[in-house]
Amino acid sequence: MSAIHTPDAPQPIGPYSQARVAGDLLFISGQIAIDPATGHYNPADAAAETRQVMHNLQAILTRAGAGFDQVVKTSIFLKEMADFDRVNQEYSRWFDSLFPARETVEVSQLPKNARVEISMVVCLQK
Repeated sequence: MSAIHTPDAPQPIGPYSQARVAGDLLFISGQIAIDPATGHYNPADAAAETRQVMHNLQAILTRAGAGFDQVVKTSIFLKEMADFDRVNQEYSRWFDSLFPARETVEVSQLPKNARVEISMVVCLQK
């Protein structure tokens, strides 16, 4: 097993890796709307936060030599389920017609008081 690290995604804010490779699978840790250039969380509306989260995920995918077409599972955590439609609109722009399996849950709180957090499981085989 190996860890994936890129300066183009936020540095972990706790004792975890940006991503880990296990066999043909890549497990990407949950990402929130932290700007990797500044290391600061940029609170915004749910759509803007989702866009930053997806940019962060893309940076990790790129470092691993993968793309959104290889994502098999995502987990979305929302501070408010009322943001579901706005998150879906932005999220759907990052995938072709074959969407990964997914669950979306409302949670009472996220790190940095974020509105959106997304993690991924990726198949590295093409």
